[in-house]
Amino acid sequence: MRNIVVFDRLDWRRSSYSGGAGGNCVEVADLPAGRRAVRDSKRPEEGFLLFSPEEWAAFVGSARDGEL
Repeated sequence: MRNIVVFDRLDWRRSSYSGGAGGNCVEVADLPAGRRAVRDSKRPEEGFLLFSPEEWAAFVGSARDGEL
């Protein structure tokens, strides 16, 4: 049986680095098998990016190390 995800029903959470003053706001949702979905909270209707567990770890590590 395939694992189907309904993206408009995900539990989106805002990044702790996003301010409350309407600036850059990123939301992340946890998906099955360790995947992540990322979207712009100001424009959720424009879609999202999907990350595998390995891609997410590389992204977070790069951000933490100041590479982004």
